[in-house]
Amino acid sequence: MKMLIKEISNIVEDQFEQSGYDRKYGTVSISNRPDLCQFQCNGALPAAKQYKKAPMQIANEILEKLKKMEMFQDVSVAGPGFININITDHFLAAYVNKMYNSEKLGCIEASDPKTIVIDYGGANVAKPLHVGHLRSAIIGESLKRISKFMGHNVIGDVHLGDWGLQIGMVISELRRRNPELPYFDETFQGEYPKEAPFTIDELEEIYPAASKLAKSDSAAMEESKKATTELQKGRKGYVELWKHILNVSVNDLKKGYGNLNVDFDLWKGESDSQQYVDVMVDYLKDNNYTSESEGLLVVDVSKETDTHTIPPFIVLKSDGSSLYSTTDLATIWERVREYNPDQIIYVVDKRQDLHFEQVFRCAKKTKIASEDLKLEFIGFGTMNGKDGKPFKTREGGVMRLQDLIQIIKDAVKDRLKENKSIENKEINEIARKVGLSALKYGDLSNQATKDYVFDIERFSSFEGNTGPYILYTAVRIKSILRRIADEGFQYADKINTPYSDIERSLFLKLSKFNEVVELSFTDKAPNKICDYVYDLASTFNRFYHDNKIIAEENINKKASWINLISLTMKVLETSLDLLGIETPERM
Repeated sequence: MKMLIKEISNIVEDQFEQSGYDRKYGTVSISNRPDLCQFQCNGALPAAKQYKKAPMQIANEILEKLKKMEMFQDVSVAGPGFININITDHFLAAYVNKMYNSEKLGCIEASDPKTIVIDYGGANVAKPLHVGHLRSAIIGESLKRISKFMGHNVIGDVHLGDWGLQIGMVISELRRRNPELPYFDETFQGEYPKEAPFTIDELEEIYPAASKLAKSDSAAMEESKKATTELQKGRKGYVELWKHILNVSVNDLKKGYGNLNVDFDLWKGESDSQQYVDVMVDYLKDNNYTSESEGLLVVDVSKETDTHTIPPFIVLKSDGSSLYSTTDLATIWERVREYNPDQIIYVVDKRQDLHFEQVFRCAKKTKIASEDLKLEFIGFGTMNGKDGKPFKTREGGVMRLQDLIQIIKDAVKDRLKENKSIENKEINEIARKVGLSALKYGDLSNQATKDYVFDIERFSSFEGNTGPYILYTAVRIKSILRRIADEGFQYADKINTPYSDIERSLFLKLSKFNEVVELSFTDKAPNKICDYVYDLASTFNRFYHDNKIIAEENINKKASWINLISLTMKVLETSLDLLGIETPERM
C-alpha cells in the first residue's frame, strides 16, 4: 500500500502540474494545526517566487480543482496561501480497511532487497554482560527487526571481543593459579581436556583479578602481552585454553542476550577475521597503500578537506602484531567475501566515532570496500543515573545486566500483585515481559545518539509514555476480544466510516503506521516507532473511554468497532515486536 500522505500528495501534485506548475510544490504534510485541518500544502508560497504570482492566486487556483474531487471533505485557503485539507471519512475508511486486510498492515516490502550486516552486541568474552552492553544490544536488535520487516536480508553479528589483551590476561592468571595444567607445558603431546578448567563464575572472577594486577604490576602486564602474542602466533596450549574461554563465555552470553530477547544470526568475533589478516596486509603493501611511521605500518586516511585531524590508520604495531583496528578492517574484508553486503551498520558507543571514521576511510581508500558498499556508524549515548553520571551500583561498581533486569522485573512484579485476577504462577512470566518492556522502551524512546537518565520508577509506571502503558493498552484490547469471542458474536469483516471525532483520530493514527516504519528504517531511528506507538495507545484509550464497545446495542457499529480495535491491537503488537518487546496476554 502506498502511504496515505503520499496518496494525497500525488493527487495534489497532479493538480499543480496540470495548472502549469512544478509538481514538487504539491507535496502535502500532516497539519501542525489538527484543530483546523488534517493535512496541509504550503507549496503556493515558494511557487509564487518562481512563477511571479501572488501565493493566494496560486493557492486559489489549486483549490478550485481540489474542490471537485470526491476524496476531499473540505479544502480551504488560509493565511498567505496555505491550502488546508480534510479527507472524507469514506476515503479514510477505505484506506484503513486496506490496512486491515494487508498482511503487513500497509507496509510494502523493498522491491530491491539489500543485504545488510548489523554489527551489534560487541561483548568481550570472559566477562559478564553489564549495563554498558544494554544499548548496543537493544538498539541493534530493533534495527535488525525493522530492516527484516521491510523485506531486506539482514545478518545480525554479535562480533565478540575474543582475541585481544584480555585473553592474554586470563591465560596469564590461570598460569599463576594452576601452573600444572597441560596448556602451559610446551612439550605436552597428549590430548587436552575436553572440559574447561573453570566455570563461568570462576572465569568472571579471574579476569578482573588479572586486569587489576596487570594495571598495577608492569611485569604482570608484560606477561599478559607475551601470552597474547603467543596465542595469536598459534601456541597450541594457549589456543586450546582460548577455545575453552570462548565456549564457556558464549554459552553464558547466549543466556544473557536471550534474557533480553535479543538474538544474533552470527556468533563471530575478532578471532574469525585473523585468517584474513596476513593476506589483507600483503594486499595493502603490494598496492602501495601503506607506509611506515615510527615503526608502525599505517595507511594515511586524511583528506585535504578535513577540518579536524584524522590520524593515520594503524595496520600493524612495530612488533608486527595486529590491533583492534586491524581486526575491524579484516572483518570488513571477511564480510565482503562471505556475504557481499550492500550495507554494514555498526551500533557502537559514540565515543568510538573517530575509530570508525578511520576504519571506513581506510576500507574505501584501499578498495577493500567498494564505493557501492555503505558503511554506517550509529553511535549511541550512555545510560546515566539520576546524578547524570554513567549508571552504576550503589557501591559505585558497574552493574551486571542480569541484576538490572531483575531489579526492574521486581519493580513491575510489585505492581502486578495489585491485580488479584492474575494467578501467582503467571506473575513471573508476565513480570519478565513487562519488565523488559520498561527497560527497552525507556531506552529506545530516546534518540540513540543522546545520553539519557535511567529512572526505574518512571520506566516501570503503568501510566504515561512507558513500555508498561503501551503493553497495558494492547492487553486491554485482548481482554475485550476474549469477551467478544466468549459471546460468540458474529460480525462482518469490515470497518465502517468513523462515528465520532475521536474515532476519526484513531483512523488517522493507524493510517500512519507504514509511514512511521519506513521512516524508522531510513533514519535508523527506533524512537520514531516509540513516539508513534505512544500516540496510538493514547488515542485508542480516549476512544475506549468514550465508547462502550461490548455493551453497544447497534450490531453494525459494534462489529465495526471490534474490527477497528483488532487492527489497533495488530499495529500495537507489530510495533512492539519491531522494538523487541513481547506482549503478554494479561497484566
